[in-house]
Amino acid sequence: MIIHTHLSSGRWFELSLIEQLANVGTDIERTIQWKKKGNVKYSRKAFERALELLDLTIADQKNKKRFKELLRVREALADYFIFDNKYSSTDESWHTYFFCFNYAAAVRRGR
Repeated sequence: MIIHTHLSSGRWFELSLIEQLANVGTDIERTIQWKKKGNVKYSRKAFERALELLDLTIADQKNKKRFKELLRVREALADYFIFDNKYSSTDESWHTYFFCFNYAAAVRRGR
């Protein structure tokens, strides 16, 4: 099921890689916050949205030089939120990773 129909129809591909990853990061933040509140259902839904956005980012041809890194991020996110966390990720490490993109996107917008 496609969650972000308006984005998957083309709007997503107009965003820069920084903006795309900032949006992925927003849903990862929601995933973490819902997990902390003990709401497994909402946390899972936020994670599914994040993965869909990340998959759209991976499919975006302008990001083909970053393909390997994007796939590694997807793998590490799935490892942390679904599997055994063999990469030893933490909530804080994901905050740090995605904060950079959110900050850069805000600077680009002039905020």
